[in-house]
Amino acid sequence: MLEHIAVVFTFSSLLTIAIGTTAGVAIGGMPGLTATMAVGLLVPFTYTMDPTAGLMLLGGIYCGAMYGGSIPAILLNTPGTPAAVATAIEGYPMSRKGHAGLALKVSVVASFVGGTFSVFILLMFAPLLARQALAFGPAETFLLALMGLAGIISIADENSSLIKALIAGLLGMIIAIVGTDDMSGSLRYTGGLIELIDGIDFMPALIGLFSMIQMLELAGMHQHEIDTSTLHKTQKREPLPKGIGKHIALGSGTGTVIGILPGEGATIAAFISYNLSKRISRAKELFGKGNPEGIAAAESGNNGCVGGSLVPTLTLGIPGNSVAAALMGAFIIQGMIPGPELFTEYADRTYPFILSLFVANGVFLLVGLGFAPYLARIALVPPALMVPVVGAFAVLGSYALNNAVFDVYLMIAFALGGLILKKLGYSLEALILGLILGPIAEGGFTQGMIIGKGSPWIFIESPIAKVMWVIIFLLLLPPLYSYYKNVHLGKEDPV
Repeated sequence: MLEHIAVVFTFSSLLTIAIGTTAGVAIGGMPGLTATMAVGLLVPFTYTMDPTAGLMLLGGIYCGAMYGGSIPAILLNTPGTPAAVATAIEGYPMSRKGHAGLALKVSVVASFVGGTFSVFILLMFAPLLARQALAFGPAETFLLALMGLAGIISIADENSSLIKALIAGLLGMIIAIVGTDDMSGSLRYTGGLIELIDGIDFMPALIGLFSMIQMLELAGMHQHEIDTSTLHKTQKREPLPKGIGKHIALGSGTGTVIGILPGEGATIAAFISYNLSKRISRAKELFGKGNPEGIAAAESGNNGCVGGSLVPTLTLGIPGNSVAAALMGAFIIQGMIPGPELFTEYADRTYPFILSLFVANGVFLLVGLGFAPYLARIALVPPALMVPVVGAFAVLGSYALNNAVFDVYLMIAFALGGLILKKLGYSLEALILGLILGPIAEGGFTQGMIIGKGSPWIFIESPIAKVMWVIIFLLLLPPLYSYYKNVHLGKEDPV
């Protein structure tokens, strides 16, 4: 192992990791430019590089981009990646209250801990965990999506009734089924538009529902009021909130476990971590209004997927998510077929790559802590300047995904429709959750029913499924009981 560490801690290797990680942070911070896109585009370029250096570069981009998505989510209410949606729920309200620096600090520290923990698990237990992940089938995937969708009920608060949150989530799931049915190949609700054959992309929807709506609201304000009393504090003067460690630990463990499951993603990990954090918090009433505990859980959760997703990728050749699939392409290009040989015959490349992920997490921690105090002052930019600039980036980000003007129109449609729903009191976060997790739930349910030959018992017969049902029940029971009590006592309108 010492010889592998020596490979990582050379000047050229450290420079490569630093460049990749910094570029990843920048890419993750630009809505529309995802980590998958960055890794996929750079894979061919690594073919001419030293194999170990090329893998280190891509690993740095992966780590940096997963953290970078939280920066615009906190400062501009514009998630850089789908996984940063949960971060925006708590981060942007903190930014509006003048605590952008603290929100950014919590984000980068939680991302660092979650990413580092997951890479440690990858380094120590990859083969063992990969074998356990094989027991996770379509039925369990469906239940995992249900656990994420349980967050719709947690999102509902006194400002958004439970019924309206459920309607918004259902609307998101309906929108998600537009396109081609993966099982039958038939087209659903495309309206004859060729652009909708592959369904509706997440990023135009995210940009429209978060970024553009916020800019439209700012443009309509007579005054741009922000509490500036705390903006003078640097991150060093504003310490992490007490008790934040347990939420970071919760998100780290949850994200790593979900990342190990083949085909799952950071978005589910972020929302499940966020939901669990709300359940154990002593300040549940602050969620949705700027609670750093939510940021800590969500960011440690989605970054925990980094190392976790590489467990089945490297040991079984089954990508943990889309970014891991792109990374697997880089391994194959270098003649390194995922499997046991990576840890024996190609150990001189695989272990330096894994160790470089520790360095990458340290790099974005330094970048985040160093630049966050300056980034926090973005909250002071006047609307007259912020609205056109962010609007331009929103259009560019929507277009860049597929180089299609249709995605720009789609983003505008989501912005206008989302603004109406928000004015009517419906939860946009619940809509996004349904949009993102709906297809995962549908795919798992359909495949499970096929495997079970039409019997629904497949969703409860395995030990893993039984445990997951118990967790889902425990997640749903408290908010449902609270809703019933409020309606029964006349404190909340059921509609």
